[in-house]
Amino acid sequence: MPATPAPRRTLAVLAALPLLALAACGYGSQAKENTEQAIAGAAKVDGLDSVRIGYFGNLTHATALVGRHERLFQKELGGTRAEYIPFNAGPSEIEALNSGSIDIGWIGPSPAVNGYLKSNGENLRIISGSASGGVKLVVDPEKIKSLDDVKGRKIATPQLGNTQDVAFLNWISERGWKVDAQSGKGDVSVVRTDNKITPDAYKSGSIDGAWVPEPTASKLVAEGGKVLLDEADLWPGEKFVITNVIVRQDFLKEHPKAVEALLRGSVRTNKWIDANPEKAKAAANAQLKADTGKPLPAGVLDPAWQSIQVTDDPLASTLGTEAEHAVKAGLLEQPDLRGIYDLTPLNKVLRAEGESTVDDAGLGVK
Repeated sequence: MPATPAPRRTLAVLAALPLLALAACGYGSQAKENTEQAIAGAAKVDGLDSVRIGYFGNLTHATALVGRHERLFQKELGGTRAEYIPFNAGPSEIEALNSGSIDIGWIGPSPAVNGYLKSNGENLRIISGSASGGVKLVVDPEKIKSLDDVKGRKIATPQLGNTQDVAFLNWISERGWKVDAQSGKGDVSVVRTDNKITPDAYKSGSIDGAWVPEPTASKLVAEGGKVLLDEADLWPGEKFVITNVIVRQDFLKEHPKAVEALLRGSVRTNKWIDANPEKAKAAANAQLKADTGKPLPAGVLDPAWQSIQVTDDPLASTLGTEAEHAVKAGLLEQPDLRGIYDLTPLNKVLRAEGESTVDDAGLGVK
């Protein structure tokens, strides 16, 4: 491992992002339905009884949803049980990782960066990509007919300083408009609204649109909203990181075979998704129903699924760009992200699977 990097700091607004109630997000849950049955007669990986895996009940975590539902991770873990802990928000998953309540997890780029910086680069590594895309600006077509019409309107983002919030603030800035990042006040009113209540806020008219991930974007469309902009169109090659795989550094060091097994499961799950898109979509929705009690209706599921691309590539250069956008918005001090990635185990798995290796954009361990 490299020498401990120089101290890194985030602004208080990010450090103070609220955790959701731990019981609500399943933090530390040991519920029977969240534990897989180990494969009878199979050896335990690294001698572990179980590996604890975190993810969100969200389509942008499709790899985790499908891999769990189809037992593809359990297949690679053999006699070691896969234990799953679904979360509702990034900060609570980072807290669980830092406390040792989970070992590995699927998470968005902003909480991964925040978690890395707040621990002075000591607690986590990004070890794989998982998904790209799936973020849209959806608006009320009666009020907003063009991009210029966004000025003066109330637009929701999921949370102050989260990935979509930063992207929207950067887009506003590039159009020459001014908004105070912390208050959300300015040429556009940025209204931080939990994704769960954004559709109701839209229906009530309290917001005029939202810059949100799937499936919230497609839920707004189902309520009469119109997609004004797909964030993918703003990125080179229409690709940008929306979900990563992270791991505790001590777990990576002490249990490398378990990490490789899960990464092999992730790579093979993504292959299966690409080869079986309809079955994969159904599997993801079935797992969403199991996690949340409610599946997505076809009118929401189908367009949402089409806009998300699973990928093993962490698209590391786009993570660096997203961090630069947060700095520009005044939500993050200039970060040192060198060492946030360790793609060695992933590239080992990719080579064994006959796939191309991926790059850390100079942000990997040395």
